[in-house]
Amino acid sequence: MRTVPGPTGHTVVVGAGLSGLAAALHLLGAGRRVTVVERAAQPGGRAGRIEQGGYHFDTGPTVLTMPDLLEEPLAAVGRTLRDHLELIELHPAYRARFADGSSLDVHTRAEEMEEAVRAFAGPAEAAGYRRLRGWLEALYRAQLRHFIDTNFDSPLQLLHPDLARLAALGGFGRLDAGIGRHLHDERLRRVFSFQALYAGVPPARALAAYAVIAYMDTVAGVYFPRGGMHAVPRALAGAAEAAGADFRYRQEVTGLEQRSGRVTAVLTAHDRIPCDAVVLSCELPHAYRLLGRTPRRPVRLRRSPSAVVLHAGTDRTWPELAHHTISFGAAWEQTFEELTSSGQLMTDPSLLITRPTTHDPDLAPPGRHLHYVLAPCPNTDIGPGPADWRELGPGYRDSILTELEKRGLAGLGAAIEQQRLVTPADWSDQGHAAGTPFSLAHTFAQTGPFRPANLVRGADNVVLAGCGTTPGVGVPTVLISGKLAAARITGAPPRRRLPGRPVRTRPPAADEG
Repeated sequence: MRTVPGPTGHTVVVGAGLSGLAAALHLLGAGRRVTVVERAAQPGGRAGRIEQGGYHFDTGPTVLTMPDLLEEPLAAVGRTLRDHLELIELHPAYRARFADGSSLDVHTRAEEMEEAVRAFAGPAEAAGYRRLRGWLEALYRAQLRHFIDTNFDSPLQLLHPDLARLAALGGFGRLDAGIGRHLHDERLRRVFSFQALYAGVPPARALAAYAVIAYMDTVAGVYFPRGGMHAVPRALAGAAEAAGADFRYRQEVTGLEQRSGRVTAVLTAHDRIPCDAVVLSCELPHAYRLLGRTPRRPVRLRRSPSAVVLHAGTDRTWPELAHHTISFGAAWEQTFEELTSSGQLMTDPSLLITRPTTHDPDLAPPGRHLHYVLAPCPNTDIGPGPADWRELGPGYRDSILTELEKRGLAGLGAAIEQQRLVTPADWSDQGHAAGTPFSLAHTFAQTGPFRPANLVRGADNVVLAGCGTTPGVGVPTVLISGKLAAARITGAPPRRRLPGRPVRTRPPAADEG
């Protein structure tokens, strides 16, 4: 593994998002002095927080899986997850509602899900679910050590026995076909393939290897941190500060002093911070601008679809909603075509509705509720541009509310007391290329050793972290990204272990209502 040469005693981490915080904790655990520079007033990056009218809106991810990956950076400084977070295992992990009026509670425990599938689609599909679950577990084991949790210096590192195992499992076939070998009910196939949206690739074109995301969602467990998702970066930042990290909030990095291929200081409007090494966990285009170089690639980078998000504080809720509810439209292949090729808004949308007050009513005023509605949409490279979205946004919000009311959430629009609408125009204002918070799509040419590397030629003491670099998009992978970045500086190989059942800090909780 290539590492940063020369002294690395003081590292500046640019960005206090999840990857930057993970990197900071691993660096602190390895004895480095760490300064974290963050332009916002709080940690979190994408996983931020807006407080409005007594409601606490999480601005980023709403789904937490693989909490053992939070244990690792905390353990680096002698802390445990239990010291900092109360996690609740969600039961069910999701509720899937379909256009034909049927619904399915998605459990991550094998016996419960097998029974749910049997009641939903019959014994043959229940047996297929058991086979699918075994396949997902095998795919995960084959990929974690040498394809996800690893620093690539060359594509030749792919030539490992695990590559043969992955091929034997059908990992280089298509995701939709791989799932179809086990399940025939189209509704069930959607439950285990909608995660391809996270990778920015339609299931019919995504590699079957990306079913590892479905493993995280439907096998490893889905959790909710009391205090909302923003409690996660707050916990990591608190542990880092207690371990000696110097946090400098409300300071945007404006430049890097460079000499002989090394960064010697990080510059803000207020400070010049001398350093021995730098972790840039900011957006990839911004990191390249700071460095004054963009690595050349044979083909243009392709970005994932974006999303419109409606944060709604309401005076009522609906009992048919679970903590996470996926409301599928009748369309499927057409939806992915619109999102990834034609650049149209979904004509028959599939939507994610999250109700965090299900398990933490303190996130809203007494007797009130939070609802987070995510509608995937094209990014601004292929769809409406930021200027268009400033016009489209209010009308699209109304159409989403109308659609949800048709699907059973009667009176949703009238129940809203506080709201915040986020569109690709807002993501663009925050510096997200192509107006998407989901960064680069996980096409084959942008995965593993072919994804933008976390080392940049000509910047000897700079390492990148975050969803734009290896291993990719999502809370688990950006946490790994921070660990891999720290390993480039400390020279210590990343600790790798195949987690068992993640440590539970509270018994499983059934959704209320």
